[in-house]
Amino acid sequence: MSWSTDVQLAVAGDRDAFARLIRTMEKEMYRLAWSLLHRDEDCADAIQETILKAYRSLPSLREPAYFRTWLFRILIRECQQTYRRRKRIIPFDNLPESGEVAAGADMDLREAVNRLREPLRTLVKLHYYADLPLNVIAVMLNVSEGTLKSRLHRARRQLLKWLAIPDERKMGYERR
Repeated sequence: MSWSTDVQLAVAGDRDAFARLIRTMEKEMYRLAWSLLHRDEDCADAIQETILKAYRSLPSLREPAYFRTWLFRILIRECQQTYRRRKRIIPFDNLPESGEVAAGADMDLREAVNRLREPLRTLVKLHYYADLPLNVIAVMLNVSEGTLKSRLHRARRQLLKWLAIPDERKMGYERR
């Protein structure tokens, strides 16, 4: 059978046609995932999630001729999500020993962020810890992006003051 016939059959609900399509594209999918993630287990997870999401949303594919592009877009989004998740995970090797007290700049920063007033603390945690862009936070908090920018600036200034960061480590916009 031809590629376009398999795509049409898969869109119509034929599982075997979908499996054939995936088998013909699996090496390309792996190469793309590897170029973004560089870890076999992450590639496998991203590809598995991509296949599952593609199968579930196959009836919504508007133009069967763009199946390959559509599948790769899903894979790219999955790789980005896997990368973001991996970035937030602390490897077991980097955890402090059980008797070791977590001190130093990291603990000071965490404590300083927790001392911020509520709207500033939430904003800093969403933006820097959860790695969310300001436009997404603005929608979540129902506040304008400009308001968030001024709050973030205020939070940074307060953190610099509390942490007593020397002038040579400050950035240009923070000097005043």
